[in-house]
Amino acid sequence: MIRSVLVANRGEIARRIFRSCREAGIATVAVFSDADADAAHVREADAAVRLPGSAPADTYLRADLLVAAARAAGADAVHPGYGFLSESAEFARAVTAAGLVWIGPPAEAVAAMGSKTRAKELMAAAGVPLFAALDPAAVTAAELPVLVKAAAGGGGRGMRVVRELALLQRELAAARAEAAAAFGDGEVFVEPYAEGARHIEVQVLADRHGTVWVLGERDCSLQRRHQKVIEETPAPGLAEEVRRTLHEAAARAARAIGYTGAGTVEFLVTAPAGDSASPGSGQPCFLEMNTRLQVEHPVTECVTGLDLVAWQIRIAEGEALPPRPPEPHGHAVEARLYAEDPARGWQPQAGPLYLLDVPGVDTEFAVAPGRPAGLRLDAGVTGGEEIGVHYDPMLAKVIAWAPTRAEAVRRLAHALERARLHGPATNRGLLVRALLHPEFAAGRLDTGFLDRHADALGVGRAGGSGEEPSEGASGGSPGGPSPAERFAVLAAALADAARRTASATGPVAVRLGGWRNVPSQPQTKRFRGEPGGWEHEVRYLLHRGVLSADEYPGLALVSAAADRVVLDIAGVRRSFGVTAYAERVFVDAPFVSLALTALPRFTDPRDRAVPGSLRAPMPGTVIRVGESRAGDRVAAGQPLLWLEAMKMEHVITAPVTGTLTELTAEVGRQVEVGAVLAVVKEESGP
Repeated sequence: MIRSVLVANRGEIARRIFRSCREAGIATVAVFSDADADAAHVREADAAVRLPGSAPADTYLRADLLVAAARAAGADAVHPGYGFLSESAEFARAVTAAGLVWIGPPAEAVAAMGSKTRAKELMAAAGVPLFAALDPAAVTAAELPVLVKAAAGGGGRGMRVVRELALLQRELAAARAEAAAAFGDGEVFVEPYAEGARHIEVQVLADRHGTVWVLGERDCSLQRRHQKVIEETPAPGLAEEVRRTLHEAAARAARAIGYTGAGTVEFLVTAPAGDSASPGSGQPCFLEMNTRLQVEHPVTECVTGLDLVAWQIRIAEGEALPPRPPEPHGHAVEARLYAEDPARGWQPQAGPLYLLDVPGVDTEFAVAPGRPAGLRLDAGVTGGEEIGVHYDPMLAKVIAWAPTRAEAVRRLAHALERARLHGPATNRGLLVRALLHPEFAAGRLDTGFLDRHADALGVGRAGGSGEEPSEGASGGSPGGPSPAERFAVLAAALADAARRTASATGPVAVRLGGWRNVPSQPQTKRFRGEPGGWEHEVRYLLHRGVLSADEYPGLALVSAAADRVVLDIAGVRRSFGVTAYAERVFVDAPFVSLALTALPRFTDPRDRAVPGSLRAPMPGTVIRVGESRAGDRVAAGQPLLWLEAMKMEHVITAPVTGTLTELTAEVGRQVEVGAVLAVVKEESGP
């Protein structure tokens, strides 16, 4: 019997595993990097061992340090979670060689699926349908588009879609470089890229006694940068024949490699010929097998009532599965909350997280068997933590389940709309708009969904110049705040006035905004809104309890306090919650959530950068510098350097055609957000 488990991971998945261990009466051991010293998973463990350093290569990717930590803390088993070394056969062997229990599949099964090229060979022999690999040197224009993929690893790293034959060799080289940096293995391969396909994965659970359970499928088609954003089970609109084929293929795949524990077999379901809008009856093709727990495992738990982590532990202890799995009931949908800005090419965000509060949560990290509907939160962070740049930007997963898909989607969208997320910008708005999109409601999903509906969903294009937006520019709402956002800005200004009045002393603090001897002059307050970066000045007058404000006809003030403002808007009362953290202000209402930065009335000249300055859009590390040097002529859109932050690679391009007058970036340099990386002087006109 396992008595103490070291989780060789961090954040949300470590907290999730700890929950099942506590319920099973098993002690827990955390490991932490210097960047994670105050993280929630460290506080919740029974014991914790420091891994010196902050970079993954120095900490969570060091098998020797992890094994030593387990021994030092007296753990008798290791759970790898997902990511990091969870699919490392070498780590699995090191754990068992140290006399510890490995809570995962046999090292041989991990190794068999570790190389995607080798995995395809094994699956072909097992009769699993798949794409045939292409010879990169022999690809023709007729075979485009193609997908370049890293043979090792996952998460979208080392992956490129190629639509022009002339770009294939360049993308192969870029994919090899990224794969080598991310996984220590630069092997890549090429296969057909299926336009309009759905990404469907099948959950399997197998014991050491020959029983293999297939626990349904999940649709993971909504993706950005080849990484999943929204997942659900069962997959909507899937033809029963296709569903049966997927389940049978997944069981064959597991048996072919002697798999045990929890694993996921991933497929693309291609659209039928001539019908790209109906991929539910297409042809399944094997992608890969993830020999670990998946990020999206909670949706399967919600419809089956199973605790997959608990079963991983039982199987590692030798327990047998019952002959048949439980029947699933209802529908579950999961959304991943990321600290990123979709409007700016998914740029990851860092900084303090003041508050993460999702209303109506029924359970955290736990299964709720027998409940027909509910809301679950699996969060890796809590309020008061710092979101750093070293790791994945996922903050939390919000999961809703209900008897029907429509009910689950509505419950999830409602919870996200009303969540209070005070800190870095997130993808919350994108998630809500996607869940409420008519095409999503109809179940018409494929991996191109977010790109196809980018404008409606508020998605910006990947990459970026790093150039400062011009005055008044907006990334989210062109030209400035939307009408709903303008009301939120006004509420922030009124709450600020109430706060200052409440903190003032003396006879002049007699009414909202303080005493004024020139009542005809409006009060003003400037804010910068995120996402978007627009600036807006609100002007209002409050005289004898009557509010008048520019751009707000038909408006009346009901009440104003430092934390709540109630406005009568065209006869309808609206309440705005307002929370201030120094110059940062967050406004929350059922129909709008807004992050604001209070701005001084006058700009400090020292804050102005040289025209043409390219600033770092996020904190990160310079991993590559282009061939251009100071004094060279560069073309608009030409890559100048690459930043890596939160497991993503971001290219910084020249915003205009001109002369590169300054290049301060060096490979390996750590940069903060807003740091000037280069300066491009635009060519004058003819």
